[in-house]
Amino acid sequence: MREGWSVKRLSVSILVFAVAAVAGFATSKPFAATGAEGEGSPIYGVKIPTGYRQWEVIAPSQEAGSLDELRVILGNIISIKAYQEGTLPFPDGAMLAKVAWKRVPSAGDDAALGSPQAFVPGAATTVQIMVKDSKKYAATGGWGFGRFIDGKPVDEAQHETCFPYHEARAKGHDLLFTKYAHWQAERFGIRPIRDQLD
Repeated sequence: MREGWSVKRLSVSILVFAVAAVAGFATSKPFAATGAEGEGSPIYGVKIPTGYRQWEVIAPSQEAGSLDELRVILGNIISIKAYQEGTLPFPDGAMLAKVAWKRVPSAGDDAALGSPQAFVPGAATTVQIMVKDSKKYAATGGWGFGRFIDGKPVDEAQHETCFPYHEARAKGHDLLFTKYAHWQAERFGIRPIRDQLD
């Protein structure tokens, strides 16, 4: 029983370390633009929000396919509260940021773990922003979209795909793919944001 618990605790520790490492990169790894003074996205006019790298982590993710990326989805306080309370649709003012990096092997972590299995963020690839404004973006489910490479918005053709892609795959969840990794905070005794707002 004790041995099983040790393996379970080690697995949880490794997962917590991995999430913390990727979240740490979200707040420290340089991206070309970090403020709303930059150029807005075509169609929507969404800009990279000032201070987005200090937002809370909603969930990490990995794209192991052709993109081969590690990603962290961050949310402003309005988004975090909506996730924690299960609010749908999300209220106006909610914003999410997906930051992505190339996935690269970590020789140091592999050596510590005894086999090649660890990956860390490499070069930054994109920042993607979603902004909820039910009046301004009524035609696109209340959401405005922005995808940025090196701090500059990608072309209009790419932005034309955002709403149809989200509508086809996440219509029943206010166009959001990401599920909140709430168990992390609760399991490790971190107070939910909703408790901090009172």
